[in-house]
Amino acid sequence: MSYGAAHAELYDPVFRSRGKDFAGEAEGLNRLVRSRFPGARTLLDVACGTGAHLEHLAGYFDHVEGLDHSPAMREVARGRLPGVAVHGGDMRDFELHRTFDVVICMGSGLAEADSPGQVADSVARMSAHLAPGGVLIVEPWYFPDNFLDGHAAGHLFRDDGRVVSRLTHSARHGARSRVEIRFTVVDSSGFREFTDVIVKYLLPRERYEAAFERAGCAVEFVPGFSLADGRPNGPGLFVGVRTAGTDPDNET
Repeated sequence: MSYGAAHAELYDPVFRSRGKDFAGEAEGLNRLVRSRFPGARTLLDVACGTGAHLEHLAGYFDHVEGLDHSPAMREVARGRLPGVAVHGGDMRDFELHRTFDVVICMGSGLAEADSPGQVADSVARMSAHLAPGGVLIVEPWYFPDNFLDGHAAGHLFRDDGRVVSRLTHSARHGARSRVEIRFTVVDSSGFREFTDVIVKYLLPRERYEAAFERAGCAVEFVPGFSLADGRPNGPGLFVGVRTAGTDPDNET
């Protein structure tokens, strides 16, 4: 999904109000990387959004870059990270003509695809941008057995002279989930409202693991990492290591 300017503006305040700790998650990501590739120096953040993770990861790696499909998100990230390359592109087919020691994809953006095959395509493109022995870390969406069908949530918070209400409803539609997000914002100029709908595949753990393996990465599942953002039953992270000599674009 390509978030518009209104959602991009509220993205960071929303997650701050929910207690998400971007700095703490960046530290945890760095620990995961160092346990597998102690000398890692370069990192690419795919679906980097507003650059909230990347801002902190820049303190752990000599060179970082980001990639996001949404122009509005890229604009926020570039303002936050002067001097850092934030590329426009689709994770399913991007090509940056270089490799990195680490590629990450947080926030479950990988599941926002038109088919399960496109999820595998995205993993292959990320793996193709890894140096041999490099680390690929992906945060999945819910699995079919832990998705909360019909889940309703909401909260109200104040930020920079405005009051924001955010309501969400999640529903299962076959192999996909539909999450509707409704915002109401009031400030000195009055009220405004908008709605975003996010559709994500509910893929079982085995489908993610198969995508990593086809892309030339030995993979393990690290449960519980994403609990820091307040998401109930957060599934965890997939951590892959690119096997030397494999070509993800030619895996069958």
